[in-house]
Amino acid sequence: MRKKLSLLATAATAAVFLATGSAAGAAPDGASGRNADGAAPVLLTGGLVGPLHVSAGHDGSVTVSESFAGRLTRVDSGGNHTVLYETPDWSVAGNAQRGDRTYFLESQGAGPHPAELAGHVRIIDDDGSQRTLGDFAALETKENSDGDTRYGYRDLPMGCAAELPANMPETYMGEVDSHPYGIAVTEGTIYVADAGANSVVTVDTRNGETATVAVLPPRPYKITPEAAASNGLPDCVVGTTYDFESVPTDVAVGPDGQLYVTSLPGGPEDPALGPRGAVFKVDPDNNEVDLVADEIMSPTGLALGVDGELYVASLFGDGVLRIDPDSGDRTVVLAAGFTADVVLRGDTLYATVNALPGPEGAPDGQVMYVNVRDGRHDGAAAT
Repeated sequence: MRKKLSLLATAATAAVFLATGSAAGAAPDGASGRNADGAAPVLLTGGLVGPLHVSAGHDGSVTVSESFAGRLTRVDSGGNHTVLYETPDWSVAGNAQRGDRTYFLESQGAGPHPAELAGHVRIIDDDGSQRTLGDFAALETKENSDGDTRYGYRDLPMGCAAELPANMPETYMGEVDSHPYGIAVTEGTIYVADAGANSVVTVDTRNGETATVAVLPPRPYKITPEAAASNGLPDCVVGTTYDFESVPTDVAVGPDGQLYVTSLPGGPEDPALGPRGAVFKVDPDNNEVDLVADEIMSPTGLALGVDGELYVASLFGDGVLRIDPDSGDRTVVLAAGFTADVVLRGDTLYATVNALPGPEGAPDGQVMYVNVRDGRHDGAAAT
């Protein structure tokens, strides 16, 4: 249950698991299903390799992080691809566009990879010039942001700890790790969801200084007999609570300046333990963290609507969910498999789907879109 792998490695493993039919959430067969209102989303492009992140530009284009290829690709409104950046040795993660600049995250060393931890924001201007900002690995090495956070079992019965598997201790404290994954850009600040550090980090756009805004709280889970059996755990853990790591996957800035952060639960990142993901609200002024929504299946991408509604990409769920933050009501607005990220431009919602490769065949990640004007999802083209 302890988080040992990087988000990418875990996701790829789970994709193969799901593609075998062992769990719900199979990838789409060349097309996505219909949403709750009966409309089918429109395919913009395909042939992408692990499109785990997407952002929208003002010129009708979208920019996709092909994370499994270490590539940043721009797709115009006609579906044509232009490679903006490519590196075989770095993990390319979340991207954002602001003005004439494209911002994205790249890192090394997360999870099982032997490379030393490294990570920063790379910025590409429209003229092609590049620079980097921030040093997430240095910040995490210095602070170990969740080093004071306790994870693991609560109040195991006497003698139960001795029956646990050797690789699953009773409790542990947060460890040094960094995997910058989700990004949001404002006038003077870049916000980053660090999936390794379990924190939200700021980067000053003027001087590149980094600081930890907040650490996400552990996510408790009451262990069922089924969960114990599927994870090779002794019967004595059934009914106890396990505090999983909260793994931030995306961050968005609300109109009130509050940050909204999607979070996976550490441990098995597949449907075996049920929907355990969440959305938190973080106050960047006082570091306060509040739970906004939970019981979401694998939330990996987030966009905010003009009325405060949350659009959440559910990687192993039904597609893109619209969640009312007050009532908690949720609706599928773009039905698809392996939906990794979502972005809004005006009334048009874009999502990367089929983002994880199956065990056979060439990767065919896709970008699809649907119109969400006034709650209608009519598949209209973007403007």
